[in-house]
Amino acid sequence: MRQHIDRKELYTNLEARIHYLHTFLDFGSNDIEALISGAKYIKQLIPAIVNIVYHKLLQYDITARAFETRSTWTEGPIDPSLNENSPQILHRKMFLRAYLSKLCSDPSTMEFWYYLDKVGMMHVGRGREHPLHIEYVHIGVCLAFIQDTLNEALLSHPRIKMDRKIALIKALGKVIWIQNDLFAKWYVRDGDEFAADMEKPEFEQEGYLDGKKVLDDIDETEADGVDNNNSPLPSRDSDGLAPRTPRTPKTPTTCPFSGIPSRSKVTDSRSSPKQGEKATGALQSDNAAPVSGVQVTGS
Repeated sequence: MRQHIDRKELYTNLEARIHYLHTFLDFGSNDIEALISGAKYIKQLIPAIVNIVYHKLLQYDITARAFETRSTWTEGPIDPSLNENSPQILHRKMFLRAYLSKLCSDPSTMEFWYYLDKVGMMHVGRGREHPLHIEYVHIGVCLAFIQDTLNEALLSHPRIKMDRKIALIKALGKVIWIQNDLFAKWYVRDGDEFAADMEKPEFEQEGYLDGKKVLDDIDETEADGVDNNNSPLPSRDSDGLAPRTPRTPKTPTTCPFSGIPSRSKVTDSRSSPKQGEKATGALQSDNAAPVSGVQVTGS
């Protein structure tokens, strides 16, 4: 028997949209368990992944310019001194680290998905005191690049059994593709006829969700490419490979959504330029993993 999907609900009720995506992708308890148990491996990759992603973004003028103009729409010269250690890049690295940690945290509550929706919203000029406009082509390819880099590292990990690798890569892929949808919904014009029924979001400071701070503080030494042993974190060489495996980063161990009450109804929001920005957290980790073929030195 066919399941009925209310089209209007897909655009006006985020919970209904997430339920549809979950059922279509068969996202369930096995995926959640794989993400939680595999977080300790992914956490080790995050410092290197962040450096790799920003190295890639700074290779192209159109994406590099956005760190100065807050838009990929503009043309013009770029500060030649802009590099991976520039203040604005170090600042954004902190948030990407927290975001990647959130992707492998517990997605069993609607707050997790509401946060991913806000990540999509904040890239289309809404919900920020200083609007950010990043065109979808750059969002999509960056998500694909992150997924490809994670898949390569996990598949080459010598200490994860194949069945666990498969489960973790499948679960991550589903989360990343749901995130892709929650980006796309802010760019495409499908469902615009229901705009009057969409929730009107309110502006919040970066790192807050429904008035509650949910972004854990991040160790500044990790954000500037140095680990807690004062050793530079790896970035890709000219051949695209990371020179060594990252050390275990120092991260908070509390869940950023602890203490937040569950929503009785979470609705979609696209008709107002005001809503909060992304808020992320981190999970504890203790296992190293390879990046782009680099061998692991710890269990």
